[in-house]
This record gives sequence, structure tokens and C-alpha cells, in this order.
Amino acid sequence: MRVALVGLGVVGQSFLQLVSRNRSELLSRYGLGLRLVLAADRSGAVYSLSGMNVEELLSAKKGKGIRHMPDVRSSQNVLDALDEAEADLLVDATPTNIVDGEPSYSIIRKAFLNRMDVVTVSKGALALYMPALKEMAAHRGVYLKFSGTVGGGMPVIAFARECSRADRIEAIEGILNGTTNYILTRMEEDGLDFGKALAEAQRLGYAEADPTLDIKGIDTACKITILANEVLGMRATVHDVRVEGIDKVSVEEVNRAKSEGKAVRLVAVAGGGKLEVGPKRLEARDPLAVKMAMNAVRFKTAFSGNHVITGKGAGGVETATAIIRDVVAIKMVRSELGERV
Repeated sequence: MRVALVGLGVVGQSFLQLVSRNRSELLSRYGLGLRLVLAADRSGAVYSLSGMNVEELLSAKKGKGIRHMPDVRSSQNVLDALDEAEADLLVDATPTNIVDGEPSYSIIRKAFLNRMDVVTVSKGALALYMPALKEMAAHRGVYLKFSGTVGGGMPVIAFARECSRADRIEAIEGILNGTTNYILTRMEEDGLDFGKALAEAQRLGYAEADPTLDIKGIDTACKITILANEVLGMRATVHDVRVEGIDKVSVEEVNRAKSEGKAVRLVAVAGGGKLEVGPKRLEARDPLAVKMAMNAVRFKTAFSGNHVITGKGAGGVETATAIIRDVVAIKMVRSELGERV
């Protein structure tokens, strides 16, 4: 399978490292041989029809930059490079942009036009244009996979599919952002006010220098939008979500909830006429009341009750694992159809 990777940040590099480390296992277990024919970051793209050495690429990324690699073609325009690289699959690991979904949206559309399957972990384009992107993929006869956009390495979407087998998921509730959960846990357990808890989260790497997307609930809104579309069949965008963040939650409110046997968490809800994100008081024993940077999702089904999945929701290696899971899924489906990939 010829792979184009766009985005060489923590997740993109982790993906390459996992592929390099597990190359023989991927081949023996799944018949999956991956050849990297294009890689791109903010400086532009490099590509080679015969494939590139992953270790050399990672070394160049840490050194003078990928466009200084020998024996490759380069372009400042990623979209033009995608036309030339003849890839079978696009891995989109670009940063999330909630304003217009770029560059992810244009990159994914270009891949579809070139009949490439797509695995993305970038939430912006999906949160803004998911119904249209799914229609486009179906029209072009390609697959769009995105399990790493929700829950990082947690197989949330695959778990939902299992829950809905011979059943029907009617509603979703989730703790979908590790940063806000860490902040609320520190406020709850050690009485830190919001500002101090946020500063600690930033110092430890749980929060970005600009934490707006997390603390305002926007990242969580993107994730519940993706789940609402994929699991509940809603045709929603992030603009349909009623959103309230945690930046106005006081330590007094958190302490009052704790004294009553409850926990304040940033909860996303979809189903039952609702699509919303906001701070809620949960019973302290509720499986969703996870602590620190953990995530949890509850699927409410028509017949078999509630099903909960919990785990670490972010991290480069965890999200890269989700990418490989999606690539394997595409390989298996195409192999079952008798196609060579």
C-alpha cells in the first residue's frame, strides 16, 4: 500500500515510528506492506514513486528539514504533490482548524479526487463538513476512516459498532477532553482554583499554550459532532452543538458538588433531541466520572442497556495506533473484495 502522510508533528512522527518498528508484524499478520511515497509538513512536500526511507525522513525532519532529503522530488504545494505521488492512501495528521477545516479539508478532497482512501486524525474538517465528506467518499468509491479523532487510541467508534450490533444506540454521553478533565480533577482533589489548575496542566503538557479549544469546550464539541454523525446517523456540524466550557467553573462549585457526593465534569451529550457540551454534576460513582486526563464514553442502547468505554484519550503513540488500526481495517476490507493493496 502506497501511503502519503501529511502532517509531521508528534502524531505523524509517532505513526512513522510505529510502522517502522512493526513492519514485519503488519506484513505477517495482515499482509500489509506500507510504502511511504509522500510526506509533507508546513515547509512543503517530498515524494518518491519508489518510496522513501522512514528513518532518513525522521532524521531530516529533526535536522535541516524534509526538503533537504536527497533523491526525492519536492514541492511547496502539497496538493500538487498529491497529484504526482500516485498514493493509495492518505494519512492526514494535520493540526485541527475549527475555523475553516484547512488544510485538512482541501487535502482530503484532493485525495478523494485521486481515488485515495483516507485516514484522518484532524477533527476540524470532519466537525465542519462531515456529511459532505462522507457523501464524497461514497461517490468516489473510497474509504474515510477517523477513529483517532475521538478518544485517541481508545477504539470508541469500533466499540460503538459492536454495541449497535443487533441493537440500536439511542444516545451518547462522554468525557471527551483530557485537558479539561485534568483541570477539574485537580480542582476537586486539591482545591486549586481554575487558573492554577490550568497553569499546572500547561506546565505538564496536558494543555496547550493557547488552551482555548479545550477549556471553551470546542474540542469536545468537535468530537461529539463526529460521534453524532457516525453513530447516531445525525447530519450535524459543530455549529449545531450548544457549547459551554469550564472556564467559568469555580472551585467553590466543585467543592460543593464534592460534598454532596458528586463530581463536576465537562460532559458531551448527543441523542434524545440534544447535541450539547457543558459542565455537569455527575454522581461520584458514575463510570463517566473518570479522573485526571482519562476519557469515558457511554452508549445508551434500546435493548441491552448502557455500555461504557474508558481510557487515555490523547497522546502521540496512542493516536498513531488508531491510525494503524484504520489502515488495517481498509486493507482487510479491500482484500475481502479481492483487490490488491
